[in-house]
Amino acid sequence: MQKLNFPDYKFRFKNSDNKISVFDEIRRKFILLTPEEWVRQHVVHFLLEEKNFPKSHLNVEKIVKINGLNKRYDIVVFQPDGKIFLIVECKAPEVKISQGTFDQIARYNMTLNSVHLMVTNGLNHYFCQMDHEAEQYVFLPDVPPYTPAL
Repeated sequence: MQKLNFPDYKFRFKNSDNKISVFDEIRRKFILLTPEEWVRQHVVHFLLEEKNFPKSHLNVEKIVKINGLNKRYDIVVFQPDGKIFLIVECKAPEVKISQGTFDQIARYNMTLNSVHLMVTNGLNHYFCQMDHEAEQYVFLPDVPPYTPAL
């Protein structure tokens, strides 16, 4: 798989019927290794190891209803009070991050109401904080690390 713009992480792989799978620490199972899954697994490790979010606060590949349609978000990070802190949209490295990508995560956020957004293709990462009153993104240099409630 392609080298991504993340630190090097240790992954568990399995080869079955000439198909490679990677172990997802959150879903606790092996997932078929696609380019998008490679990015998603790097983001999971980034959030756990670099930003210190507890595993119990991460949710991966769950269905969310958007305008009556079932959609699937990539990663959501919850705050201790159950509110959503971060939504992550992952794309394969060959997929260019476009306005359409931001529109997609914004549609998800209309339902999920997160404070922060992250969009990545593994090579380019964009971090935003939502200004709900002005209905706009405020770009950040990085996603804030986990800080437990005092």
